[in-house]
Order: sequence, then structure tokens, then C-alpha cells
Amino acid sequence: MPKKWHAMFYLWMVKKNIKMKNRFRFLILLFFISNVFAFAQSPNTITAEEKNEGWKLLFDGKTLRGWRNYKSNNIGTAWKIRNDALFLDTSNKSNGKLIGGGDIVSEAEYENFELSLEWKIQDCGNSGVMFNVQEGADDEEAWNTGPEMQVLDNRCHPDAKIIKHRAGDLYDLISSSKETVKPAGEWNEAKIVSNKGHYEFWLNGVKTVEFTMHTAEWKHLVSGSKFSSKADFGTFRKGHIALQDHGDQVWYRNIKIKEL
Repeated sequence: MPKKWHAMFYLWMVKKNIKMKNRFRFLILLFFISNVFAFAQSPNTITAEEKNEGWKLLFDGKTLRGWRNYKSNNIGTAWKIRNDALFLDTSNKSNGKLIGGGDIVSEAEYENFELSLEWKIQDCGNSGVMFNVQEGADDEEAWNTGPEMQVLDNRCHPDAKIIKHRAGDLYDLISSSKETVKPAGEWNEAKIVSNKGHYEFWLNGVKTVEFTMHTAEWKHLVSGSKFSSKADFGTFRKGHIALQDHGDQVWYRNIKIKEL
């Protein structure tokens, strides 16, 4: 075989080898991506490991079971399921008031727990996650008893201009140490830990607020807030989890709790 043919044959083999290597690499990448999607956890589910650790779903993504309106046995029609999320639909209003809305609460009460959920808010929207909520005769609203982790679009909601009213804050009481909230329309991962009166707020993997209730310092903190006139506010050691209707569209999903 002439040397020229040798060279051409060698170049052809090199090119073919490169193509085979690229194809092999592509197949490996495709296999890796398909496995990532295959093993990705579906929304509103818990793994076997989480179940063994004591986690329970508070929202299954398919029904509104386990939730009702504050001081009611039913849940309003504005609370719906949309795209695997517990969604507050604010499209139906009369004289500025949402029809079929209102704060909703968990059926069960909790004392020592770790609550984990994801939320996203509409542009310039406002909502909140409350805990230790009770339904006493003199308590007209969920916020009359339950402290709140603020849910907010920090970019343009008027509350964003008020200290202690921004996303992740212990509403009107303690500001977040760091601001880790994502823009409106994006999912945020939130966590509230309650352990024998000691509390932690986490937002997107960062601890933002830490405090202790039922102390002299706590009472002093409340006395200087908008809750000072509410005799029952922040006095209970257990209660319902509540999701707030503030008149804006809000989505919640992957709501799960582990009792400590």
C-alpha cells in the first residue's frame, strides 16, 4: 500500500475514533441525565428515609385534606390545587374583598416540630406562615395568637419598606439576619423549628431568625409591637399551622412536618 494511502487510512481511523469517543461520551451524559430525572423526588412526597425519621405530609398535592378555614370546618373556594401547589386564587373579589378566601389552618396542633415547605408569591404580594395558632372566643383572626414568618415580595410590596416586615422576618418582631429571599414567582424553601420554646427560621438554606418565647424578653418584645393589644398573642406553646390570605396570589407546596 502506498505511503499516501497509509496516511489517509490513518487519518480516517483517527476521525472515526474521535467520533466514537464523542458518541460514547454523549451516551454517558444521556444516561446520567436520565437517571437524575428518574430519581428526582416528585413534589409533595416523602422518601422512605424521611418517613423513618418521622416526617409527615401536610399537603398531598391532590386534595385539600387536612386544611380548613380558621374557625370553620370547611375551606373556602379560593384555595385551590394548581400545578401540584396549594394556591390562593384571588381572581374573584367583591368590593375589594376576596370571595372564598380567608386564612387556613392545619387540622392538627403541634408543639415541638420542624416544619418544612416551599412558597412563591405574586409580584408585590404578601402572605405568611403562622404557628401556635389557637381559636379562642376572643380571637377573631389567626394572627391574634400565632406569630408569623413573613412571606413577601421584597421588591415592591409596601411592607418591604418597614423594618421587621420583610420576607423571612418574624413579623413585626425580629428582622432577618440575612436576606436570602428569591424574586416573586420563584420558589423559596422555608423552615420553622420549634423546640421547647426555642425557635429558628430558615430561608433558602440560611438561618435568618432565632428567638425564645415565653420569657421576660419575649413579653417585652411583644409589648413594643403591633400585637401589644392582643392578650393571647404569642402566649401558647402549641397550636395550628396557618397559611395567610392577604389578598394576593400565593403558592405553597412540599408542606411537611416532623414532630420533635
